[in-house]
Amino acid sequence: MIIILIILVVLVLWAIFIYNGFVSLRNRAQEAWADIEVQLKRRYDLIPNLVNTVKGYATHESSAFENVTKARSMAMGATGPTPEHAQAENMLSGALKSIFAISEAYPDLKANTNFLGLQNELSDTENKIQAARRFYNGNVRDLNTAIESFPSNIIASIFKFAQKEFFDLGDNDVAQNPVEVKF
Repeated sequence: MIIILIILVVLVLWAIFIYNGFVSLRNRAQEAWADIEVQLKRRYDLIPNLVNTVKGYATHESSAFENVTKARSMAMGATGPTPEHAQAENMLSGALKSIFAISEAYPDLKANTNFLGLQNELSDTENKIQAARRFYNGNVRDLNTAIESFPSNIIASIFKFAQKEFFDLGDNDVAQNPVEVKF
């Protein structure tokens, strides 16, 4: 009887340990996604300033400005690490590259300290987004591996722990390269 009781206590302790591990992994993944959202918000906040600075020099490039504004709105409206959100971010990156391409045709704009500062800020933000995305995907990988691995998958199914989506930018060349900043 004591042996059965010891086995039951060990099984309960094991289940508690595994459950707490899942909670920790899930919370780390949620925290990592929050880090991505902070950097994306920073990016969204920088874009109107960049567009307004470029508009002052390149007034006849209105379609590029409209594309950036539209892509920014779509990206801001997308939620969660879904393929749709990644696609919206890809479109925004492409639209931003068009703004930087426009700047190449305007030497006065390229020399503008406000524009240069915004370029640096945006480049820094793109690097932070990339790092936050790698951190998030690493946490999601750990969570998904734990959910799929035996015997922890038993506890995961009992307590309905679900796998999370990677924030994958896909095969799009625009998405895999940060916004290029040229001086």
